[in-house]
Order: sequence, then structure tokens, then C-alpha cells
Amino acid sequence: MTSQTRIGRSALTAQLRSFHRLPLAVRLLLFTEMMFNIGFYLVVPFLATYMSESLAATGTMIGLVLGLRTFSQQGLFFLGGALTDRFGVKRILLIGITIRIIGFVAAGLSHTTMQLMVAVILIGFAAALFSPAAEASFAVAGREAEDEGIITRSDLFALDALFLRIGALIGPVLGALLLSSGFDVMCFIAAGIFGILLISHAIIIPAVDTPAGEPLLASLTTVLRNPLFLVFALFYSTGLVTYNQQYLLLPIELERATGSQSALGWMFVFASVLVLTLQMPLAAWAQRRSAATALIVGFGAMALCFAIVAVAAPFPSFSGVGALIPALMMLVFLHVGQMIALPIARDLVGIIAAEKHVGTYFGFLNSFGGLAVLISSLVLGRLEDWAKTPQPPATVPWLLLTAALLLSTVALPKIAVIATRRRKALVESVTD
Repeated sequence: MTSQTRIGRSALTAQLRSFHRLPLAVRLLLFTEMMFNIGFYLVVPFLATYMSESLAATGTMIGLVLGLRTFSQQGLFFLGGALTDRFGVKRILLIGITIRIIGFVAAGLSHTTMQLMVAVILIGFAAALFSPAAEASFAVAGREAEDEGIITRSDLFALDALFLRIGALIGPVLGALLLSSGFDVMCFIAAGIFGILLISHAIIIPAVDTPAGEPLLASLTTVLRNPLFLVFALFYSTGLVTYNQQYLLLPIELERATGSQSALGWMFVFASVLVLTLQMPLAAWAQRRSAATALIVGFGAMALCFAIVAVAAPFPSFSGVGALIPALMMLVFLHVGQMIALPIARDLVGIIAAEKHVGTYFGFLNSFGGLAVLISSLVLGRLEDWAKTPQPPATVPWLLLTAALLLSTVALPKIAVIATRRRKALVESVTD
């Protein structure tokens, strides 16, 4: 066993021990993040199939419904964050979970496209309330746990990413097993999962909360008047774009390399296993470096993931398993970069926010990322045909993403240095 392997395993063991020392409410939130993804992926991946086979919906209508779900979630994150700062984490968490229960029940009872559309909007809006509230709670609880020497805040965000990935892996598998039982049964089971979460949160969550009482306009104005955060949100959004574009461009790369997308499912299983195995050791590695170094390595790895495919795209692929090498390397560098950079970047949000209005900051960050994903999808969607055939123009979509990530690789470390200096100066002023 190498020294690096021993260090990684010891770091993972230490972080898992730290998990048991976390307040019960924080552990419940981590568990809830996993269950949220289980319930979500139990139903949502099968929406298109249900609409086409049971509701006879057109492709345009399916696209509209799925787009409305994304907008009602990503587009309204900023509102969920502002409401969290106004009314506190517990209220918004409970309201978000309640709305998601209603949404899944409505989806199970839907017999028309319009009924399902309303249900899907409720499901998305619930996440727009819940997710910023959860992130704000992690930011506050993470700072307290770090001050008490339990766990660093970036490691807590890494644990969150791990639990989310577990849910994203279990949900579709459970959905596939239940698909023969009917779409309505799947929806009602998802609603039942959130019903249990609603009861547990009502009892336990008061142990962790963020200050409430900030007027909505004051919170939003504070965020929009923070130029450092706005620049941070712009360059951070490339990481969100990268993650989402794998769903668009990975199938295209497989089509180019192998002539089919038959390996797509196994590719995502491979990515999930990669995250489950390496998330905590890589987070521990990043924690031992400065935030600037971790961001350089993380976003640099993400840039490399697309650069590799850009180099391979103009040429005929290898035969056999070798044809999958560019796609596999893309997934490895993409997810390794995400595992290193994103927990550190999410920790920086609280620092840039001076630990105030954190709900609004996280909400705005995700809404901004959702807008960036929408714009990038429109741009790259026009170029995706170029990437399907080995030819010089096939590199263009991949190079555009590589260039965007390289800009973030340069800009984000500088922002991290500025934010860290500001926090140090603030701590020193309070101490004096």
C-alpha cells in the first residue's frame, strides 16, 4: 500500500468519524439531501417516458414540461435563498418539503399533460426553496463545527456532495425496479419518502438555524452590491455548466467514437462509483492546500477533461474498448476536478458573504448557474452536430468549454486570495 493510499484512507476514516460528532440536525440534513435525490431520481428521469407513452405528449410538449421544471427550480433559487434569510431555515425547509409532497401526489394523480405540468412546477419550486435553505444551514453549521474542531466547512460540503451522489445512484435504480408498478405508484412512494422527512425535520431541525428577519429586498440588494461575489458567481458557473454539459456531449462523443450510445448507462455508473470512492479523500487532499491551489487544480482538471476530447474529436476512433478512452478520461478529470474544487468554492461563498445573508448568496449563485447552463445549452446545441463526425470542426464545442474553464482556473484563485485576506482582516479587527 502506498503512502498516498494510506493518507487517503486515514483522511476518509477521520471524516467519517467527524460525521458522528456533528449535531443531529446536520446529520439529518445530510441524510435528507440523499433522500431528496432518491425521491427526485425515482420519478423525474421517467417523466418523458410517461408523457410520451401514457399521455401521448409531443416532443415539443415534453421539452416544455422538462424546461419548466428546470426553470421553476434553478431560476427561482435566488427567491428561496432570500426567503430563507427572511423567515429562517426551518420554515423554508418544511414548506419546501410540503410542496414537494403535494407535487409528487399531484403527478401521481395526473391524467393530462396540463395536470402533470402543474405538478412538475411544484416539484421544481420545492427544490428552489429547500436547496438554498439547506446550503445556508450547512454554511452556518459548518462554520460552527470548524470553530469547534469537528470538521472543516469545505469537508462538510464534500460530505453533502457524497450523500447527494448516493441518492442520485439509488434513485434511478429504484425507479427502474418500480417502473412496472406504474408511474403513479412511483410518485406516491416518493411522496411518502418526503412525508417521513417532513415529520423528522419538524422535530429535529430547530437545533440548526440561520438568523431570520432580513427583508427580501435588503438581502437581494446586499448580494447584488457585492462585486466580488458577482465575479465569483460568473466564473464559478463554468463548473455547473461543465457538469450539465456532460449529459449533452457525452452521448455525442460515444456516438462519434463507437457508433452508438449503448455504453452511456455504464459511463454514469462509472462516474458515480468514482465519486463515492474518491470524494472524501480528494476533499481531504484539497483541505491541506490553500483554496487558490485547490481551485487551480480542480478547474484545471475540468478544463483538461474537455481538452482531451477536443484533441481526439477530429480523428477516427480506436477499435474496440480503446474507442472509449477519451470518454472515460473526460469523466475522470471532470469528476476529480469537481470533487476537489466545488467544496472549496462553496466554502468561499460564506467567506465572501461575511457569513451574512448566506441563504440569498447561495440561492443567487445557483440561479446564476442555471442561467449559464441555459445559455450554454442553446449555444452548444447549435454546434453539437459538428462533434458527431470526426472532422476538424468537431473540436469547436469542446474547445469552447475548455476556454471557459481555463478562464475560471485563472480568475477563481485570485478571488479566493482576496476573500481569504478580507476574512483574516475581519477576524483580526474583531479580536483587537
